[in-house]
Amino acid sequence: MKYAMCNELYEAWSFERVCDFLAEHGYGGVEVAPFTFANDARTITPERRERLRRVAEKSGVQITGLHWLLAKTEGFHLTSPDATVRKQTAEYFAALIQLCADFHGSYMVLGSPQQRSLLPGVTREQAMDYACDVLGQLVPMLEKTGIVLAIEPLTPAETDFITTAAEGVGLMKRIDAPQQIALHLDCKAMTSEPEPIPDLIRKYRKEMVTFHANDPNLQGPGFGELDFVPIMAALHDIEFDGWVSVETFDYSPGPERLTIESIEYMKRCGG
Repeated sequence: MKYAMCNELYEAWSFERVCDFLAEHGYGGVEVAPFTFANDARTITPERRERLRRVAEKSGVQITGLHWLLAKTEGFHLTSPDATVRKQTAEYFAALIQLCADFHGSYMVLGSPQQRSLLPGVTREQAMDYACDVLGQLVPMLEKTGIVLAIEPLTPAETDFITTAAEGVGLMKRIDAPQQIALHLDCKAMTSEPEPIPDLIRKYRKEMVTFHANDPNLQGPGFGELDFVPIMAALHDIEFDGWVSVETFDYSPGPERLTIESIEYMKRCGG
């Protein structure tokens, strides 16, 4: 199993310290939230991109990809009825694709619940059309760079657009570019579905390219009640070869404990 850690919980740490710490504790990758480097990713200079990539490389980890794509940004929305907003959103996503490519990453996780939820007067079907418009514009650049954009279903508590794996796959199929637009599954999000997490993993094995490991209590694997034994078994059953990235939202145990105990727990569960 290939393990990565999402970097936003290391709020006051240098990127060098983050990468060294991850390598020391068995992680092979770091998944980057762009806002940890700049609120507008377009302001990250080519020189700084190269420097950050080399910092990770020197530590023995790689920047696997990007997530929290639209966090800390303004004016972007995936399902806006305004064609100008959709165009600007697609242009920003294109800038993120270039950032990911400059980092030598391989994927981008599209969560961003606030920037995709239905706006007043917009139906779910219209929102699907608008999302297809934005994401369809990205396919040529994704194909050129080799980056995969992974749609992340989220819980109904977070958004009202794409709240199940089936809906994520539905959006994928409407765009019809499976090598460029794929599915991301997240443990916290899947707990809101009626089907058990291991069943969802097996059901969507062909569409899923990336995976977030966490607990519904917003902390890491093993910090709550979610049993990862059947989850790790399902990942093994489908011969999942993508990154299993730990993503947390409640940092109260501290970054050290979350980092160390999360990977130790997953390994004890068969990872």
